Amino acid sequence: MNNLTTLIKRLEAATSRLEDMMPTVSDPSAARNGLASLPESGLTAPGAEVQNGSFASQTQLAVAPLPPAIDDFDALINGDVKTFVNMSEEIGGLVAEQVSTATPGYEAHLGNVQVAEVLRAFAAERKFLIVTTKAKKPDIQSPVYMEVLKDLQSTMGVVNDIREANRPSPLFGHLTTVSEGINVLTWVAIETKPVDTITESLSSAQFWGNRVIKEYKEKDRTHVQWVQTFYRIFTSLTGYVKQHYPSGLTWNPDGIDPLQANEEVNSGDHASTRSPPPQPSAGGPPPPPPLPKFNNAPPPPPMPPNGVSTSRNPSDMGAVFDEISKGEAVTSKLRRVDPSSQTHKNPSLRAGSAVPAGPIRSDSASSRGHRSPTPGIKPKPESMRTKKPPKKELEGNKWLIENYDSNPPSEMLEIEAHISHSILISRCTKTTIRVIGKANAISLDNCTRVSLIIDSLVSAVDVIKSPRFELQVLGTLPTIMLDQVDGAAVYLGKESLGTEVFTSKCTGVNVNLAPPGDEEGDYVERALPEQMKHVVRDGVMVSEIVEHSG
Repeated sequence: MNNLTTLIKRLEAATSRLEDMMPTVSDPSAARNGLASLPESGLTAPGAEVQNGSFASQTQLAVAPLPPAIDDFDALINGDVKTFVNMSEEIGGLVAEQVSTATPGYEAHLGNVQVAEVLRAFAAERKFLIVTTKAKKPDIQSPVYMEVLKDLQSTMGVVNDIREANRPSPLFGHLTTVSEGINVLTWVAIETKPVDTITESLSSAQFWGNRVIKEYKEKDRTHVQWVQTFYRIFTSLTGYVKQHYPSGLTWNPDGIDPLQANEEVNSGDHASTRSPPPQPSAGGPPPPPPLPKFNNAPPPPPMPPNGVSTSRNPSDMGAVFDEISKGEAVTSKLRRVDPSSQTHKNPSLRAGSAVPAGPIRSDSASSRGHRSPTPGIKPKPESMRTKKPPKKELEGNKWLIENYDSNPPSEMLEIEAHISHSILISRCTKTTIRVIGKANAISLDNCTRVSLIIDSLVSAVDVIKSPRFELQVLGTLPTIMLDQVDGAAVYLGKESLGTEVFTSKCTGVNVNLAPPGDEEGDYVERALPEQMKHVVRDGVMVSEIVEHSG
């Protein structure tokens, strides 16, 4: 019975708070602080006086409806934000102080209840959004912009100050969740992709909010619901920004000064500039008479809908055909170009001058809103590229072998390697390289007809885009990796018969195997398969090598 009585009291308290928080049109302070819109079509003028039980003046102040962006923001405040404030009141303590208690010196009332801190922050942002619909965009670095944002910054700072002043509190996780998440309101200052700011703020809030969920999921589900209600604000705000401001906040290019708009919003006069113009009275002067016609001239014919005359004179086409029939006489009036001005006879003119840009035709691709893509720049062939000098250097533990070309086998390039050395060979052609000693790894890139002789390696030989490649292993080698190799011959000695070979997009790869054990004989050549067959069996993709039988 006691629990039922407590539950009824809590429901009555929550209902009373909701009724007190409902904004009314008659409350001027709510309109001044940007917390309530004016849904009625008209209000009695402030200057009307009551005489003998009737109004002395029946003048009505027309209030234009708010933009859809402001209406949707009001729905967000009256929905998810107020639900979060009510959940904070249920938790109580410092959480209620941070979320639901206004600080002294900032007295703004909604009915008879002081505005909640989080609710006030959203209200300050709502006021800023109204200013953007009325004013031109100021410079972001100017004091004018900071003055318009002053209320939003101060309310966000209050939320953070409560967190900093109560670090030893057991509810510090709750306070930090709100203080980290309140930064979501800074999306209005982001010129491009404001949704990214909302996502980052949600991640910061989730870091602490998930800790609260983990701590209270077995003790008190109210705290879990409190965190989830806070997360729903981010989801609703993301949808709101994507709908109204996907590329950043927009201002009114034909608006008034930002400070003037800010004063009007603060004074509650944010609808005066959008009121409709006064209608002419019934007792005004009549419209002027039509202009007289002179000489009884008939009116000009009406223009076609597209503004282009469709009439054609048949004689015009006949004149065109007559000109064509003249033969060579058609070009008699053309001026002959001097050979010194002809670009195909003077290469210096082609190199030193540019074709002037002509007028853009109305039917060109650019007038249709797009341009044809420019062709890409093709790379120069190898024969036209500037040859760089050959390079053989040891930088730290890495050997760099580059730009060797047509090195005869008698002049074999030798490298004294150690177990910590890695060797990078690139852009070499018709070169034989001998690696003496046991190295760590070897990589070949963009080489042609390169022969490599090695003793042993710790890791692997990696070959990329190197056609007609040859490799001979005298000692041990764990792995060979071939990628986009067209034609390769690999010779494995008796100690390297356990080498693993990996291929990708390769053709014409042959592996020559030494006879096993102490046997004497020739190398045996084995070709690596290039064609594969793929079959689905029992729901599993099975790959097999294609065999050609004779």
